[in-house]
Amino acid sequence: MDIDPQVRDILRCPACRSTLRDAVGPDGGAELVCTSPACGRAYPIRDGIPVLLVDEARRPGG
Repeated sequence: MDIDPQVRDILRCPACRSTLRDAVGPDGGAELVCTSPACGRAYPIRDGIPVLLVDEARRPGG
């Protein structure tokens, strides 16, 4: 994933404002996952752009 490091450092989960970690989704695509155990939403990265929309996020275990 090629997100500018300065931008990457300020990205936060739009649902709970926790930090995000890099991950690979069940479909093999890149995603950003919320580090809060209470939230845990996973946001897809499409064409190198994080889609930080709560409605587009995958819930934990989903």
